[in-house]
Amino acid sequence: MKGLYCKPGQTTADHKFVIQETAVPTVLDSHQVKVQVKACALSPINVKLMEEMIIQRDVCPVGREVVGIILQVGSKVTFFHPGDEVVGILPLDTEMSGLSEVIVMDEYHLVQKPEKVSWVEAAGVIHDGVRAYTALHTFARVAAGHTLLVLDAASACGVLAVQLAHSHGVRVLASAHSAEDQAFLEQLRPSVGVQESLVARVIGVWNSQVDLIEVCMEETGGLGVDIIIDSGVRLQEETDSRRLLPHKHDIITLLGVGGHWVTSEDNLQLDPPDSRMLFLKAASLSFLNQEVWTSSSARQGRYLHIMRNIVEKLSTGTLRPQLEEPVPLYEATVSMEMVQRGQMRKRLVVQL
Repeated sequence: MKGLYCKPGQTTADHKFVIQETAVPTVLDSHQVKVQVKACALSPINVKLMEEMIIQRDVCPVGREVVGIILQVGSKVTFFHPGDEVVGILPLDTEMSGLSEVIVMDEYHLVQKPEKVSWVEAAGVIHDGVRAYTALHTFARVAAGHTLLVLDAASACGVLAVQLAHSHGVRVLASAHSAEDQAFLEQLRPSVGVQESLVARVIGVWNSQVDLIEVCMEETGGLGVDIIIDSGVRLQEETDSRRLLPHKHDIITLLGVGGHWVTSEDNLQLDPPDSRMLFLKAASLSFLNQEVWTSSSARQGRYLHIMRNIVEKLSTGTLRPQLEEPVPLYEATVSMEMVQRGQMRKRLVVQL
């Protein structure tokens, strides 16, 4: 059986993606299940994170967000039975590619897929849903009446964060990195036929004449926002690919008293004046790395609760993902190369 794998290079551009043979265990451990994969999502691989967590291999498996049908269960599996439809995320240290016909994984990384949710929707939402839920609930403790700023809100995770926050009565501000993203965010509605927009104000940072701080302060009466979720920050004058990201000083300036900043920037450096400003505002900072859910068995129950909550909200229509048309398996290699280089957002592969 074949699967898609990555041969890490010195830089992102040097990563090579290849389809190669992979073996599926014939005997399951007591808590493992065998899954026939129906769809798989392609998201960028964080090779640096894997190296830092001492997960070093000549090739890294590609495609961790999977959905499929249980074929076989281990002797002590209690959550599932053959024939169940499931969705889950392969752990960071997995040796199996989700772009295989059949995979083996622990039952603790899967949840039941609701019948009314499609294969593509489930695979496309599970990872970014966990990320958005972690940012809003686990770190920011979002509550009705809060004001939230989602940066690059048209991204896969950003859209889900907007929808999740709105469902809790949160006032949402969103930044857009292009005119197309801005138009998309402005027409977002909680359901078909509803006139109310999910976003109170879309801030087109692609327009050099638009000032993020000025607009946010205007929208909050000069008080600042309660929660900020970024997609990276600009630490200094950087390359064109990062020029639309806010500077860390901008984010700190925008935080209101008692505010919370959830960042995806793994190289963030705070100088003493930055820390002093956060102290004066009694503000807090969290680093968004959803991979830690599988780092400790003590967190496993919470992790499964989040995944169940995500698919339930998907089933009820609270979360409505904006997904690209899925691609066939033979296009997976080229699609993954473009996703890894940032030339396109998440792609989905179907194996029906």
